Amino acid sequence: MATPSSDAASLSRRTHNCGELRPDDAGATVVLQGWVDSVRDNGGVIFLLVRDRYGVTQVTVDDRCGETAWEGARAARLEYVVEVHGTAQLRDGGANKDMPTGAIEVLAGSVRILSSTKPLPFVIGSGGKGADASEEVRLTYRYLDLRRPEMQQRLFVRHKAYQVTRKYLDGHGFTEVETPILNKSTPEGARDYLVPSRVHAGEWFALPQSPQIFKQILMISGFDRYFQICKCFRDEDLRADRQPEFTQIDIEISFATWPLVHELMSGLVRSLWKEIKGVEVGEIPILTYAEAIARFGVDNPDVRFALEHVTLDWASTEFRVVAGALETGGIAKGFVVPGGADRASRKTIDAWTEFVRRYRLGGLLWGKVQDDGSWSGPLSKVEPALLAQLGAGPGDLALVAAGPATHVHTGLGRLRAHVARELDLIPSDTYGFVWVTAFPAFEQDEESGRWVAVHHPFTKPLDEHIPLMGTDRMGEVLSDAYDIVCNGYEIGGGSIRIHDQALQSKVFASLGLSEDEARHKFGFLLDALSYGAPPHGGLAFGFDRIVMLLSGTENIRDVIAFPKTTTAQDLMAGSPSTVDAAQLAELHVKNTV
Repeated sequence: MATPSSDAASLSRRTHNCGELRPDDAGATVVLQGWVDSVRDNGGVIFLLVRDRYGVTQVTVDDRCGETAWEGARAARLEYVVEVHGTAQLRDGGANKDMPTGAIEVLAGSVRILSSTKPLPFVIGSGGKGADASEEVRLTYRYLDLRRPEMQQRLFVRHKAYQVTRKYLDGHGFTEVETPILNKSTPEGARDYLVPSRVHAGEWFALPQSPQIFKQILMISGFDRYFQICKCFRDEDLRADRQPEFTQIDIEISFATWPLVHELMSGLVRSLWKEIKGVEVGEIPILTYAEAIARFGVDNPDVRFALEHVTLDWASTEFRVVAGALETGGIAKGFVVPGGADRASRKTIDAWTEFVRRYRLGGLLWGKVQDDGSWSGPLSKVEPALLAQLGAGPGDLALVAAGPATHVHTGLGRLRAHVARELDLIPSDTYGFVWVTAFPAFEQDEESGRWVAVHHPFTKPLDEHIPLMGTDRMGEVLSDAYDIVCNGYEIGGGSIRIHDQALQSKVFASLGLSEDEARHKFGFLLDALSYGAPPHGGLAFGFDRIVMLLSGTENIRDVIAFPKTTTAQDLMAGSPSTVDAAQLAELHVKNTV
């Protein structure tokens, strides 16, 4: 039988972690192992802070310690891995209240260096400025970035969110089932990541944008309630809250109705926020899509603050900027910033005007209400009776846009959130939840003119709108779809699905898919629907976004261990990368660039 090496034996001797020791441990013989978080050499005494994922403990080397301790302590540098043997004792000079272990220290008997480090690209430990390093540097050295306590804490939140999710769903009768990663390419709104087949020349797998079809198949198969915490892939333009590969909590329920989905999924949200943040989430309000657009301009409103939109009935105005927009079928909307007259300078308002131009608005009309009730700014040219519709009072600032409805809604909706952030109108450490329902089922593609599904083609239209399908009123069809929004982020979305084969075929036909094309893309689902499919529905939560909100960060990359950049690159691993010609030939493909 082999005898373990002395190094292996040493590495198994840790008696306590670095966040564990408390006053009751005074007098105990301890072995700590971890990274050197800081070093202070005061001549006659050396203080080391030793860190691991659990916390930090002070190690003291003074005239009571032997040469073994002094030799190791003098050689120690930041991020060296050390093993400390010593005795726990109450800290001389009183406790450090900023450290959980601050009432105690370890008087070193020996300090052994287990490994050293090259010069660091940024400082990691206590008081370090790792967060000040550029994101590119931190992602390149992600293995160092992940040592930072704040990064580790975010991943601990992610771990706990996994556990809370599984416990809640298991307790409500859901079965966890894995679905394929190598999948069939189906149109779901974004570009697929494709994988060439070596065995079947010229044919391709697609990585799943979601397990949508498979979870519907599971309902047809009688599993009643399914969930999966799964990886999904979309080749789309990236931003702070989006990644090419992301994690979602995928859920499907047989015999589902919107009220049932609302009850169960609101319960999951309450469990996550209660277990992880200690926050009680009350009843979550419900808005229709039309109400959300009318009041907030967007379908993912941040409801933590007011600044609600007012649709203006200014058809009689002689103010040409507005009258011209209304005459060509546009709308006028505005919102009031209470007390904003003194808080927003002309320079600030000019910057906001440039901001809305990103959303294809020609400009922004503004007005400030003076103490005597008179108006200044461009809105002073609008008739007083019409200005009363805004509801602005002395000291308030009003912002108005006029033009095509889509541009006005979106531009003012994004401006509303932008103004709230700039003027610090958003309450800190609060969460604003809202469900949004009854979305449009179809929209026209601007380039092709064809109707496309707003969500996906398996979403059931509202029963009373089914007769409108295939007619010139397709744009009026609403769907039995719903999103849940937190602090302006869509954290989940889903729908009641189509379980009737004839209705599914009708939807495909309304979208311009021939019967042959529909069978080629979705044949196995259509076949399955013909074998006694139960009514069903569900949704998918964006797990990464949920963890981002629970962790208090605004960057989704902060809560993913090994994320991609906004250009879909892994800087640490160096991917994507080239492969040699032999590999490509084996897959029957070749580079064209």
